[in-house]
Amino acid sequence: MKIQSVDCLGLFGKSPKGGWSNEIQPDDSIHALVVVRTDEGHVGIGSVFTDARLVEAALAVLRPLLIGESIEPMRVSEKLHQNTFWMGRGGSLTHAISGIDFALWDIFGQVCGQPIGRLLGGTYRTRVKAYASILMEMPDLMRERTAFYRNEGFRAIKIGWGPFGRVSNKLDEEIIRAAREGCGDECLLMVDAGASDAYWAQGLNWAVNTAEMLKDVDVHWFEEALVPDAIDDFKALRERSPVPIATGECLTRRQSYLPWFEKRALDIVQPDVTKVGGISEQIQIARMANAFGIRYIGHGWNTAVGLAADLQLASAIPTADLVEYIGGSPYIDEITVGGWSLDADGMIAIPDKPGLGITLDRDALREVTRNSDAVLG
Repeated sequence: MKIQSVDCLGLFGKSPKGGWSNEIQPDDSIHALVVVRTDEGHVGIGSVFTDARLVEAALAVLRPLLIGESIEPMRVSEKLHQNTFWMGRGGSLTHAISGIDFALWDIFGQVCGQPIGRLLGGTYRTRVKAYASILMEMPDLMRERTAFYRNEGFRAIKIGWGPFGRVSNKLDEEIIRAAREGCGDECLLMVDAGASDAYWAQGLNWAVNTAEMLKDVDVHWFEEALVPDAIDDFKALRERSPVPIATGECLTRRQSYLPWFEKRALDIVQPDVTKVGGISEQIQIARMANAFGIRYIGHGWNTAVGLAADLQLASAIPTADLVEYIGGSPYIDEITVGGWSLDADGMIAIPDKPGLGITLDRDALREVTRNSDAVLG
C-alpha cells in the first residue's frame, strides 16, 4: 500500500474567537485538515493549527518526499523532518507534517483494524475528563459562562486570555473569583494568561504575585504566564509558585522540549499535536516528560480531528487524565458524525474504532470548506 495523494482542506467562516490582540477576520483560516489517500482507497485525516495557505505551500514542498511512500507513520514523518529541517524546523513545514503524520496513523489503524492508542503500545483508559476551554470575560459574564459549562456537564474548566493581565490586578482577581463562583467548588478551574499574545506586557514579578492570588481560589494550574521563550523566568516562576505551572503549546518537535525538562521549568507540558510534529512526535515528548516526572496534558485549541488524536494519545499515556475541549466551536462540535458527548462524570469516551475512530460529516464540512467534495471524493 502506497501514498497516492495528500491535500489540504482549509476551514473558514466559523473560527471561534481566539482572544488574541489581532483577532481573525471571518474569512481567515487558522485551521486546516490534511487528507491522505492510498493507492488502495484508504483515506486518512489530520489537522493543522496553521493558516491553510501556509499548509498548501508546505504540502507543495513535502509531496515529492511523500508520494509513493508506505504507510509507516513514524518512519515517514521522520523522513519529512530530516529532509526539510534546513528550511525552517518548527514552522509551517513542521505544522503541516503534524497533519500528515496523524493522517498516516489514521490509515495505519484502519488497515490494522485497531485504534491508534492501542498501536502506540496499549491503552490505559477508555474515557477521559474533558475540560471546557473558554475565553475570559468581565466578571459578571465570566460567572455566567462558567456556570453554563458546569451545567452542560463539564467538571473541569479553563479560562484564558481576554482582559486578564491586560487591565489591572484588581480586575484579574475579580474575574477569577467570579469564575470560581460560577463553576462551583467541586469543578477543576485552570487559568491561561495567554502570554503568547502580541506584545505581552507582564513579567516574572507579575506572574509570581498572580500565582499567589490563584492559590487562594484553588486554581489547578497556571498556564502561559510568561512569554514563550522565557525559559529561565519559567524556571524561577515554577520554583516560587504555589500552583502548578503549565506551558509548551508554542514549542515544536521533541528537541525543543528537552531544555525545559532538564531545567525543571514547568510542572505540566502542553504540546499541541496539530503543530508539534503529529502523534509520532507527541508520544515521544509525553514519554520523555514522564521520565522527568513532568505531567503531560496536550494542548487542544484546534478541531474535532485534533481532539480525536488527543483522545487516542490520552488512552496511551498513563498520566494523561485531561483533554482540552473548546467550548462552542463548530469545528469541534459539528464536523464529525455523531459529535461528542459527556457522561455523568464529565468524561468523553475514547473512540475504539480503527484509526482515529471518527467519521467526518460531509454536509457540515461543505459549510466550512471550499473544496471538500473534490478532496474527499
